[in-house]
Amino acid sequence: MTFAKTRTESDSLGTREIPAQAYWGIHTLRAQENFDITKREISVYPELVTALAMVKQAAARANREVGALDAKRAELIDRAAQRVIDGEFHDQFTVGVIQGGAGTSTNMCANEVITNIALEMAGRQKGDYAYLSPTDHTNRSQSTNDVYPTALKIGILLAHVSQLDELEKLGTAFRAKGNEFHDILKVGRTQLQDAVPMTLGQEFHGFATTMREDWEHQTHNAGLLYEINMGATAIGTGINGPIGYAESVRRHLAEITGMPLRTATDLIEATSDTGAFMSLSAAIKRTAMKLSKIANDLRLLSSGPQAGLGEINLPAKQAGSSIMPGKVNPVIPEVVNQVAFAVAGNDLTITMAVEAGQLQLNAFEPVIAHSMFQSIIWLRQAMHTLRINCVEGITANTARLSAMVGQSVGVITALTPYIGYSSAAALAKTALLTNRDVADLVVEAGLMNREDVTKRLRPERLTGVEPATTAIPVISPEDLP
Repeated sequence: MTFAKTRTESDSLGTREIPAQAYWGIHTLRAQENFDITKREISVYPELVTALAMVKQAAARANREVGALDAKRAELIDRAAQRVIDGEFHDQFTVGVIQGGAGTSTNMCANEVITNIALEMAGRQKGDYAYLSPTDHTNRSQSTNDVYPTALKIGILLAHVSQLDELEKLGTAFRAKGNEFHDILKVGRTQLQDAVPMTLGQEFHGFATTMREDWEHQTHNAGLLYEINMGATAIGTGINGPIGYAESVRRHLAEITGMPLRTATDLIEATSDTGAFMSLSAAIKRTAMKLSKIANDLRLLSSGPQAGLGEINLPAKQAGSSIMPGKVNPVIPEVVNQVAFAVAGNDLTITMAVEAGQLQLNAFEPVIAHSMFQSIIWLRQAMHTLRINCVEGITANTARLSAMVGQSVGVITALTPYIGYSSAAALAKTALLTNRDVADLVVEAGLMNREDVTKRLRPERLTGVEPATTAIPVISPEDLP
């Protein structure tokens, strides 16, 4: 007994032979040929595939509810979509992620795959579109122009949850290090020059606060994606959409996704507007840039080990040189920097794509999709490796930190309110030239007694952990020696 190796499918351009085992059809085949550019199929973003199936499932339920689709066909589409949601058949979503047509090829691929799964479940042959059609049934009451942006928003939200989780975990890791280093005094720096003292714990708590603020900022901007345009169909007029369908599909989709989805008040505007993607992308870029700055700080603080700052020690993860034995480089912060650069580039791409929309539709949502998913996934993975392979293993070089604080002239800033700026500046210069202790010079100059100097230069007072208990005197010229 032999089986056919292909099946014949037709569209408005003609007929083509489709591999018999394929769940995709002729529209997907043409897209494979036209958009073989990036070598990245939409299946590389499983959240997008899942979101497409969720939209098709919600549409089937809504169409059945409003009487636009019979119960038998609606049930088949519903069950087939659920199998895709559950992770099956993702390898059948084979169209290139970047494509012309405003996402039509992605929508048609979803229609074909879900239809052929349903046909097989009904005991029929793949391609038996007279019984169940990708366009007439699975795509009933829909257009690419409401399906694709809605699925894209849901897919991004699904992927974004895990990035927020990593962002929160990284903040927790920084906070834990801040607690561990809370009493380790160090020299602060501004413009790469010595400044006033602080603790290493304060520095790492600052990193943790940055992560928390960006978690809140990203969460706020992600909320913009809850507005959808299902029911808009082609351009927002709702043509071919049955009465009651828009609210029904929103309700079913909200139940399926567990998201507080809301239908846009102006579907014409919502169908052409892609500003929400740009807002979330900007928030993600903000996180990436601030994370890159922290990565720079970690590289600087760990520079050395002999001729650099050498204040902290990063975990040694791999040999650093093919020619210099024993060299270990800060490879984890370096890769975070590079991911941040890529996120910034993606944000620019999204910005340009948002601007390039024309009239009632933005045709460039596929490159928005690719850029958004890449930024979310790459940044998530970068934060994971930074936390696991770097932050959690950081140790403090306490001996070096103590030595640098002991030699620092920055502590004289704490005495300026008591001895005056000019006197403090002169003594700081003397300390640098003679390598003398600042406290000794102040006492020798008769500006303060030893007890007062010691009190004012206590670590808790220098770092602001313990506020001054007495008012700072106002210095006048006649008060100075």
